[in-house]
Amino acid sequence: MGSSNGGGDRDRWARLRFAVVGPLLASPPPAGQLRVEFERLSQRDWEHPSGKGPVRFAVSTIERWYYQARAEERDPVKALCRKPRADAGRARAMSAGLIEALREQYRAHPSWSAQLHYDNLQTLVRENPALGPMPSYPTLTRAMRNRGLVRKRRQRRFEKEPARPPVEAREVLSYEVSRSHALWHGDFHHGKRRVLTESGEWQTPYLLGFLDDHSRLGCHLQWYLSETAQVFVHGLFQAFMKRGLPRSLMTDRGAPMMAGEVEEGLHRLGIVGATTLAYSPHQNGKIEVLWSSVEGRLMAMLESVDALDLKTLNDATVAWVERDYNRRKHRELGTTPYRRLAESPDASRPCPGSDELKAAFRITEKRTLRRSDGTVSVKGVRYQVPAPWRHLSTLWIRYARWDLRSVDLVDGQGGELLCTLYPLDRRGNADGVRRPTRPGGDDGGGSAGTGELPPLLRGMLDTQAATGLPPAWVPHNETPDPGEDDDQGDAP
Repeated sequence: MGSSNGGGDRDRWARLRFAVVGPLLASPPPAGQLRVEFERLSQRDWEHPSGKGPVRFAVSTIERWYYQARAEERDPVKALCRKPRADAGRARAMSAGLIEALREQYRAHPSWSAQLHYDNLQTLVRENPALGPMPSYPTLTRAMRNRGLVRKRRQRRFEKEPARPPVEAREVLSYEVSRSHALWHGDFHHGKRRVLTESGEWQTPYLLGFLDDHSRLGCHLQWYLSETAQVFVHGLFQAFMKRGLPRSLMTDRGAPMMAGEVEEGLHRLGIVGATTLAYSPHQNGKIEVLWSSVEGRLMAMLESVDALDLKTLNDATVAWVERDYNRRKHRELGTTPYRRLAESPDASRPCPGSDELKAAFRITEKRTLRRSDGTVSVKGVRYQVPAPWRHLSTLWIRYARWDLRSVDLVDGQGGELLCTLYPLDRRGNADGVRRPTRPGGDDGGGSAGTGELPPLLRGMLDTQAATGLPPAWVPHNETPDPGEDDDQGDAP
């Protein structure tokens, strides 16, 4: 993702620091060996975030990062971010009186150039020294941009990364982490039997699975009709909600696993995203063994089903993994995955809510505000920017490419959510009602909706949910695709 992220340099340094100490959090060394691990990591070369070459860190530095991340259990990556300056966003070089004088000058002459504003303001400071010292020209132009004081047209009177070296051949050794949920394996499996879809077509499904390295627990398995990033995130959400957040996730270098939404989501949730080396499928060999069990036991028991559909296949898969695979003695472990999970230390963390998960798995990109109508374009869809943010010329937008119902406007420095943007309602704007605007994004009054339901309606919904009854309506796919299953049309 690199330079396309809103966090910029702060975000890249946090990634590097978490890559250094993240493995120690996922698999803590034995007692008395922590100092040895710090010294080992200090002798290793790391790629500098700016791409200037390899860099090494002192033992004390790595030790400080480790304890910072361990103290912040909820979000260890955020604890490793560079802290912004205490005076960030504050104008120190210009006094309040000088800024107000600049505003008055702009209201009277919005078509002046920045240089002309500077020359007139300089004369004004000489006449009235109480306004404070005169700042430099770059400081003045920066202050004007931050306040939306852009120059308006005068009304006429008539009028690629470098290629990496090949992977060095090394010996193949078996491995296993020391705690449950310290490492998950995720992968797609191409099915060998076709299923019948609702459109009357025969399609070959893909099985998405997640396996715990220590206990060999099948965290979640589900069949899909496509192999995309949206599908991968959809299955990953369910695994998180069932088992909690792991410390790290190992995948191959497939396109769905390398998508920007997946990388950003793992980073924001504090999960180390590990990938297998090129031409080294044996690194993810544990989940390949799981595929053998799927074909040898589950699919063998479905041989007599003639018209096998996706729903029946998924129902059988969930029942098989929970009632057979996770409860059957593993030949290598000598016990069942459930028992191994119960008897081992647990490294998982609580899973956040579905809304927080959806907000995490989004990419962040830079967009330019369209000043004529205060909109921004994302993937061909225009979104209305609220008036308080229309003075910004550059916006940082966070969104998922498969769900454009809304996008998030975030802070370009820290990545915090500022507001949610919705598609432009051209039909609603045809009513002709407009609010007056003022320089600097001030809309002259008015209030925006809070986005929350009234207490009475919220109480009704809570009471209905407490009954345990399913909703008395059936969702309808507005844009049905004859070759796509219902699971694939919904955003995760």
